Amino acid sequence: MIAKRLIPSLNRILVEKVIPPSKTNSGILLPQTAPKLNSGKVVAVGPGAHDKDGKLVPVMLKEGDTVLLPEYGGTQVKLADKEYHLYRDEDILGTLHD
Repeated sequence: MIAKRLIPSLNRILVEKVIPPSKTNSGILLPQTAPKLNSGKVVAVGPGAHDKDGKLVPVMLKEGDTVLLPEYGGTQVKLADKEYHLYRDEDILGTLHD
């Protein structure tokens, strides 16, 4: 995977945003006014950041996690015609579980 070539620095996380489908498997179109959850899948994580005592604080997330993203923020990164976003660990609002 192309995104595996980019390893985020410090406590940053590379996320591929999840775009909700515009129609169901049976072909029913979903209205644009339906609430959309701003979520994404973690593609890569950095090693973590150092605290004031010099100890490494690792990133709390791991590759493959589905996360809830803030409405604004992050840095857009384009790799091989795919769009990703870089966020700091503390900017992620939470993880989503099935």
